[in-house]
Amino acid sequence: MQNSFSWKLTQPLRFLRRMLVDPFILRNSSINSINSNTNSYQDWIKHFDTLDNDKLSLLKGVNDSLIKKPLFSIVMPVFNPPKLYFEEAIQSVIGQLYENWELCIADDMSTEMYVREIIEKYSTKYPQIKTHFNEHHGHISKTSNNALKLATGQFVVLMDHDDLLRPHSLLRLAQVHNCKPNAKIIYSDEDKIDDSCNRFQPYFKPDWNPDLILAQNYMCHLFCADRKLVESVDGFKKGFEGSQDWDLVLRLVEKVEEKQIYHIPEILYHWRIHSGSVADNIDNKSYAVKAAKKAVEEHLARSKIEAKVSVTQNQFLRVDRNLDHENSNLATIIIPTKDNHDILRTCINSIFERSNGSKYEVIIVDNQSTEDKALQYYSELDGMDNFTVINYDKEFNYSAINNIAAKKAKGDILIFLNDDTEILSDKWIEEVISQATRDKIGAVGAKLFYPNGTIQHAGIILGYCKVAGEMMKGLPGNHPGQMQRANLIHNVSAVTGACLIIEKSKFLKVGGFDDTYFKIAFNDVDLCLKLLESGYKNLYTPHVQLIHHESISRGPEDTPYKIKRFDAEINKMLSKWGHVMKNDPNYNLNLSLDWEEQFQLAFPPRVNSLSK
Repeated sequence: MQNSFSWKLTQPLRFLRRMLVDPFILRNSSINSINSNTNSYQDWIKHFDTLDNDKLSLLKGVNDSLIKKPLFSIVMPVFNPPKLYFEEAIQSVIGQLYENWELCIADDMSTEMYVREIIEKYSTKYPQIKTHFNEHHGHISKTSNNALKLATGQFVVLMDHDDLLRPHSLLRLAQVHNCKPNAKIIYSDEDKIDDSCNRFQPYFKPDWNPDLILAQNYMCHLFCADRKLVESVDGFKKGFEGSQDWDLVLRLVEKVEEKQIYHIPEILYHWRIHSGSVADNIDNKSYAVKAAKKAVEEHLARSKIEAKVSVTQNQFLRVDRNLDHENSNLATIIIPTKDNHDILRTCINSIFERSNGSKYEVIIVDNQSTEDKALQYYSELDGMDNFTVINYDKEFNYSAINNIAAKKAKGDILIFLNDDTEILSDKWIEEVISQATRDKIGAVGAKLFYPNGTIQHAGIILGYCKVAGEMMKGLPGNHPGQMQRANLIHNVSAVTGACLIIEKSKFLKVGGFDDTYFKIAFNDVDLCLKLLESGYKNLYTPHVQLIHHESISRGPEDTPYKIKRFDAEINKMLSKWGHVMKNDPNYNLNLSLDWEEQFQLAFPPRVNSLSK
């Protein structure tokens, strides 16, 4: 295996990890002052997310300096909340540092007498609290609309009757309005809180991720939207109870541009966990999953997208765009290789086995092979109807090799594939074509596993170990990832060239792989970033799976020449894309970019909102 083409290809990458990445495992002295053996969420809260007197004073100064102070209408539908939690929810609104708010409470004929008593007690004392009492039990969508009718603010904020706002939640929303006056939809990160007020399970979210929102309502809380925008879609819809917020989000995002959606990377909402809450057990609201499926189906219908929606992982959704229609697209599979025909044969055999009925051709690019058995195998393949073998008789240049093959490709779809991969999924070509042919999608990547079953790739994180790295690399094959993202279709900033799918027209539009500055490494990341720059979204699908026979071990040392060349590629990446590396929009500034700490908390976070 160590003599394989792909092994040699990745030698510089493994060297980089040893020489540049591993040293960053040791944190600097200021971070080491925090006990690194107990870097839990509680530690993180203590050091970076606690509102002490100094921070409160600072936030009050920020509040006083705001030029614009829009009115926020907090919409709260109510039905028999636990008494203590209901009062605490109302008090978390009253205790806001930002004072220009109104709380719009609509009660859905609660049967507990204390509910009306609490509402009347607080509404009598605080004129900003508006109330409505349903005459008939109408469920949450109707009740939410009744609360919405009370709203007069520029923005609507959604809040459950037993959850908590942070003291500075509305202040952060106001800051966004002052800095981003065109923002129509604003959402934040969130966590959960138990009966003892212990915070846990933080969800540090990505920025706008149009494919993830079809798999889960990741926006959820804290969610804020322009009131006129909400009214323009007629608010909440009956028949979506349990997922009425998700349905509303989908109808709202259909009406706005991406630049009008803003994410605050900060915990601004505590989702209460208690017996009976949907946060505690999705089984308590199984009807919510059915409503969510219906909401996504109707969104797709309104968007004129043919697809099948199914439930996955018990509470999330899969949008299957491969509907077995006759597909006229021809896929060209491009595989660079050199010698070691046994490895290539495994790859080719898996293509034969998993591609029945698919329209494809294969271009093998031979980079100066000398082994007789390899040359004989290439000759056999070249004699097949849908196989072509071309020679690249120059020093290895991954980008140039693939660019030459792409120009010769007859297919509308290009599938760049390493020779040491093995396809595991049936109908894999149909799945990637259904994604890659979408107008707004650039590159598509798959889920790759090492031979031992651990994950090798589930997308790429920008800035990881200073440049970029595979998501969830080395984790168990069944690891769900953050909020099941390992098992959900979602947008990522980049995907590996070991299995990268793209329409030929888009590939050529952005100039293909850079064969001048990125001959060996980072050409896949550079391509993906060029696609992002051109307005496309890149995508990861877990429904195409491969084994990648890349060795997990570090391998032998490299030559000084290759080290020098690779250093130049690193420097070029940082000079060209350094501004992007600082904040991957599909990751989160509160999460670590250090080695072996993906999706773990950053100590300190790369943004510390409480200090601003």
